[in-house]
Amino acid sequence: MEGFGGLFGDPDELQRRMAEFAESMAGQQKLAGADNAIQLAVALTVAAINRINIQGTTEEQAEQIRRVMAVVFPEAVTLVREARSGLS
Repeated sequence: MEGFGGLFGDPDELQRRMAEFAESMAGQQKLAGADNAIQLAVALTVAAINRINIQGTTEEQAEQIRRVMAVVFPEAVTLVREARSGLS
């Protein structure tokens, strides 16, 4: 079959190349989604730390940051883990 007067060549080859292109695009979308999730995890962590009204000695300030990180970090790790699992 010479669709369009042979303009696009072999139809089977065209179909194979279109399938490869679609697969490549899907992979790029997964990668972009994972990248966005990682950026979100970092942004959440930074925003949470910036909201702390840090006061006291250096040790007290470090403890305040550790308390916030104990809450935020597991959420950030979950976002990154889910994003990475989407790449496999």
